[in-house]
Amino acid sequence: MGFKFLALSCLLFQGLALFFQEARAQQHYYNVSSLRGRKQVSGCNLFQGKWVVDASYPFYESSSCPFIADEFNCQKFGRPDRQYLKYSWQPDSCNLPRFDGLEFLKSWEGKKIMFVGDSLSLNMWESLSCMIHASVPNAKTSFLKLDSLSSVTFEDYGVSISYYRTPYLVDIVKGESGLVLKLDSIESGNAWKGMDMLVFNSWHWWTHTGKSQGWDYMQVGTTLYEDMDRLTAFYKGMTTWANWVNLNVDPTKTKLFFQGISPTHYTGHEWNSPKKNCLGEMEPLSGSTYPAGLPPAAAVLNKVLSTVKKPVYLLDITLLSQLRKDAHPSTYGGAPGTDCSHWCLPGLPDTWNQLLYAALFM
Repeated sequence: MGFKFLALSCLLFQGLALFFQEARAQQHYYNVSSLRGRKQVSGCNLFQGKWVVDASYPFYESSSCPFIADEFNCQKFGRPDRQYLKYSWQPDSCNLPRFDGLEFLKSWEGKKIMFVGDSLSLNMWESLSCMIHASVPNAKTSFLKLDSLSSVTFEDYGVSISYYRTPYLVDIVKGESGLVLKLDSIESGNAWKGMDMLVFNSWHWWTHTGKSQGWDYMQVGTTLYEDMDRLTAFYKGMTTWANWVNLNVDPTKTKLFFQGISPTHYTGHEWNSPKKNCLGEMEPLSGSTYPAGLPPAAAVLNKVLSTVKKPVYLLDITLLSQLRKDAHPSTYGGAPGTDCSHWCLPGLPDTWNQLLYAALFM
């Protein structure tokens, strides 16, 4: 093959062992904008709060939005309850502005917005498209769907909202012996240039094993690895992404966001429940803490984002999403199995976009 196979060396792990020990011990992480002395939005931590019942929700009905994929369309596939649609996020020290799709379109007229990442980016992209569509239901739209790129254009305003599928952000290519995840290569980033807003996301696919694993080998330089500690691999891949941002993003032209780590609910003991997973969960956890704490990937991501030299805003969705064990498709996503990774639409991703809206307009 021309490549030298090496087992993971002790040096590789020792070099990062202390960092990951600290990362796992970290009890919280914060909006990266604060690392550069910028204030939180209007002096408010948007991501610390609780879920409250709100009869004005949801923002739209699934039957009225033409952009929702079956895997997120829980009402279409027979979810019998609707209470999960009736919660809004209430920050402790301020109120979130109500999402106004028309204001969004007018402010971003003629602009291009792109969500880049895995199916959690798809979840958020479809949500934003639906929220805007609900505000201007008669606006002319065009819809494009290709293998790796999908977009909705609100033609009356010239606003294009796209989703670019790349689960790892770094490149994955077909090699002589299978699919190779190249931890230090990001040639696909050419497709992200020229955007006025970029919203990145990655993590879930890094954890997959067995038949669901998306690669056969990992590669750094000319060395192939049969496997690697997944947090180590994630750190390396996200560092490559951070370097790409530092070289290619012009903050005078592009607003930069990272979506944050979206949690799963496959292990009931994480929220002190005897249940196996999210199946049958019908209400959020109360309060503002999650018994299991934040996932280690959140601290890894925060460490990487602190190296980005361009202004980047972390949509710190992890904790508020951990509290929403009730908001997954479960068995109502139109496919066999129980999905406790993605989120129903309408549903939780609408709050993610409300937080994006607050970051832009507050």
